[in-house]
Amino acid sequence: MTPTEPATETPGALPAKGLLRFITCGSVDDGKSTLLGRLLYDVGMVPDDQLAALARDSRRQHDDAGDALDFALLTDGLDAEREQGITIDVAYRYFHTLRRSFIVADCPGHEQYTRNMATGASNAELAVVLVDARKGLLPQTRRHTYICGLLGIRQVVLAVNKMDLVGYDPAVYAAIAEEYRALAKDLGIAHVECLPVVAPTGDNVGARSSRMSWYEGPSLLELLESADVSVARPADFRMPVQWVNRPDQSFRGYAGTICGGRVACGDEIVVQPGAQRARVERIVTANGDLQNAADGQAVTLCLDREIDASRGDVIADALRPAPVADQFNAHLVWMGDTVLLPNRTYWLKIGTRTVNARVMSIKYKVDVNSQARLAARHLELNEVGYCTIGLDDAIAFEAYATNRTLGGFILIDRQNNATVACGMLDYALGRSSNVNWQHVDIDKTVRATSKGQHPLCLWFTGLSGAGKSTIANLVERRLHALGYHTYLLDGDNVRHGINKDLGFTPEARVENIRRIAEVAHLMVDAGLIVLVSVISPYRSERRSARELFAQGEFMEVFVDTPLEECERRDPKGLYKKARAGTIRNFTGIDAPYERPESPDVHLLAGGQHAEQLAEQLTRQLLPVIAAPHGEAELDDGAIDA
Repeated sequence: MTPTEPATETPGALPAKGLLRFITCGSVDDGKSTLLGRLLYDVGMVPDDQLAALARDSRRQHDDAGDALDFALLTDGLDAEREQGITIDVAYRYFHTLRRSFIVADCPGHEQYTRNMATGASNAELAVVLVDARKGLLPQTRRHTYICGLLGIRQVVLAVNKMDLVGYDPAVYAAIAEEYRALAKDLGIAHVECLPVVAPTGDNVGARSSRMSWYEGPSLLELLESADVSVARPADFRMPVQWVNRPDQSFRGYAGTICGGRVACGDEIVVQPGAQRARVERIVTANGDLQNAADGQAVTLCLDREIDASRGDVIADALRPAPVADQFNAHLVWMGDTVLLPNRTYWLKIGTRTVNARVMSIKYKVDVNSQARLAARHLELNEVGYCTIGLDDAIAFEAYATNRTLGGFILIDRQNNATVACGMLDYALGRSSNVNWQHVDIDKTVRATSKGQHPLCLWFTGLSGAGKSTIANLVERRLHALGYHTYLLDGDNVRHGINKDLGFTPEARVENIRRIAEVAHLMVDAGLIVLVSVISPYRSERRSARELFAQGEFMEVFVDTPLEECERRDPKGLYKKARAGTIRNFTGIDAPYERPESPDVHLLAGGQHAEQLAEQLTRQLLPVIAAPHGEAELDDGAIDA
């Protein structure tokens, strides 16, 4: 097979069918990179100098290959990939013909790189799935097809590769094609094209093969050039606000990219998740004003009146607004190196909006090789789960199947800003719209004023045996003697009641702290001074607890006692049991304790008596809790006692 003539075009002309984004995926050694490299060669997109370098590299890699070109070297850019003969990273390539432009992502085949494959598939409109004719469909084939369906790809080209190694047998090809069509149908992919190929020699890649005359269909290139990947776009107008454009006092507009429907001057819109309404007065673009604009266009909307809208809001058709909710069911592809723990708080970014979110429960995880639903308490790297997600604030959204922009999201670790998951919203839970805040006349201010104190949560954290409960108890006694209204929430005591059902796994610890923080928040709302004594080993959960409270209502007290001293004290005999291996997940021994980085109060408890520390802390507290509600704030620096 010889390469086709390089694509030549009239300068400035656009390919007839625009741009197609597609991915190549398949099992290890099925020939994905070779197929893509051959495709680039066949359409004349390999310059002469790169072709000469490819010939040299091919001889260096394969001493006995003669003049044969190893086309995989065109796309396997990482040294580790060349050494192992596998694709690790997602390799993106651009090429074009007279009929179309293409962006292709060569995705990894190994299961441990599922997150890379999901990344490549997230923006693709079509997938080329490779199968080795000798092996047929493998678990990896099911996994890749499942992820393609999950991420909204509804058109697949099945390339049955290495047909030369099965003697170009049409029966082998037909059996694989039939089995794959049934698989794709089960996974919700309706449109499948199949063809037999030999990637190194280009049979049915850039041109039809004379060695498989029994196949009468188009080549891979012809399928890609003619693929109709147009999908039913959302009919209702939606535009996430990217930024408020206000260069001077005479102009105010809301800039963003339309992700559904059309908008015209004079249309009535609503700003969500609120309910403010206005009419579109101008549609401004870099090339001048428009009378109307449609899906995919970047515009600035000027309205007929000033409204409160900012980045993250969604401007929608007033007659058919987007749903608004704060609880959803969604699929998650976990990409984090640390496990997903239910009820840990993450940032959720959807469209241009970022909100606090937590996975409330994992309904099940999916075996991506067999699609079986399995029970799960957490998700690990590359696992897929179906989860219930709760947000701190309601958002405007669409189901991912309807609108990728308003239905697709990522989760971000709040400690290191790493993207740890991508997700696809399915539907909102009914309770998110059926439960509303009820107004009460007697609020926190009234309750606190009647008690003559500023409500506060004192959060004592530290290792077991550090002296948290002892110091908290002494502080409460002093405050009570001075006439203050207090309550002590001790971690052990709470585990006899509302947290009786929880163990000491990482998942249970996260839920333990969440429940205690919610109870403490209710008590502060009642106007009380609440002292919480709990190990709370994770910074993320302590941060989430702080965020429940208003400014000046939360004080993190780090009781800093060396591990050696805690073990020496060992008041409950737990360290001895942990060292003997009779109890597991014990903080400081076989479970981590993340020291506070900037506590409000840092008690160096190793060399002082608990009474001294309690007295010092009480003196620091009195100016704070005695102030009128809303006036007291902690100093910027930590208090060292």
